[in-house]
Amino acid sequence: KNAPCIIFVDEIDAVGRHRGAGLGGGHDEREQTLNAMLVEMDGFDTNRGVIIMAATNRPDVLDPALLRPGRFDRHVIVDNPDIIGREGILKVHVRNIPMGADVDLKKVARGTPGFSGADLANLVNEAALLAARHNKKFVEMNDLEEAKDKVLMGPARTSRVISDKEKKITAYHEGGHALVSWLTPGSDPLHKVTIIPRGHALGITASLPTEDRYNRSQKEFLNDITMLLGGRAAEELMLKDITTGAANDLERATTLAHRMVCEFGMNGLLGPRTFGRKDREIFLGRDFVRERNYSEETAERIDQEVQKIIATSYGRALGLLRKNRDRLTRLAKNLLEREVLDGDEVDRLLRGGGGASVATATRSAAAPSRPAGA
Repeated sequence: KNAPCIIFVDEIDAVGRHRGAGLGGGHDEREQTLNAMLVEMDGFDTNRGVIIMAATNRPDVLDPALLRPGRFDRHVIVDNPDIIGREGILKVHVRNIPMGADVDLKKVARGTPGFSGADLANLVNEAALLAARHNKKFVEMNDLEEAKDKVLMGPARTSRVISDKEKKITAYHEGGHALVSWLTPGSDPLHKVTIIPRGHALGITASLPTEDRYNRSQKEFLNDITMLLGGRAAEELMLKDITTGAANDLERATTLAHRMVCEFGMNGLLGPRTFGRKDREIFLGRDFVRERNYSEETAERIDQEVQKIIATSYGRALGLLRKNRDRLTRLAKNLLEREVLDGDEVDRLLRGGGGASVATATRSAAAPSRPAGA
């Protein structure tokens, strides 16, 4: 009736989910909507001038009949923007916001790898709110930096009362993360270390790469695991006790080691193979019962490989901290006094004074690192 036209269906997974995807199947209204859509898009009628487009972020749950020739048979994958795209997106969002003379959008784009368009829009909005809160007429660079920290690490919870004992534990924990990262050649440069609670964490150590990268090496994964275990190692070394603060670090380190063995073939015992299906959300009717394509003996060897990676990385973190105990003490003391240190301040602090010399080669950038938190 309206040809020529373009029909756009957003979030098509809301009505285009796999039919019968439930315990016992179903005939709800979504399936009827999907059936009507499939009939209209049967591929036999020559409705020239009518183009149908759809979008979803869950293509894995779509009904296969939707993706056949004559229907949605051309797929366009939209990735997160690269540094040039991020700079262009930032320029769009700052058009109606007065910017200070010190604002460098290229620097902001370089410091936000992995950010989506929505993240960047949120960053600019948060920076504007921060500037307005301080009665500024322009958004300055420090507002954008603080907004980036809020988007990256969560809002600072300055009203939360923390005892001196817990502050000391958090300072050594975050200092362990930061020092291990600083001492490890090839790790991502430190962005910020803080013992101010953000989100659900009592403290956060965040690293950011210097450029976009789409491949990661085995050495980079091992560096990440070692850095994640640095907090627990610092607690054991300096406080002679361990706390629950490393729970999230241990979970992420174990998941990363398991992926190295089972998905990426990065192991010395099992060879270049993958094991099991990729982890995804359970989709009733299709993923409820998972097939395991390896034996109990292989499962035991996988556990051994994961344990070996974790134990070796933990021993490496402990060794680095033992050789640089004075640096760790200095870093924790400064964190207790100032609560927040950026990457340059940590670098100057650790380079000053004594301590075992450790090669700090030029760090190569890797995929965006998520913050390690206590």
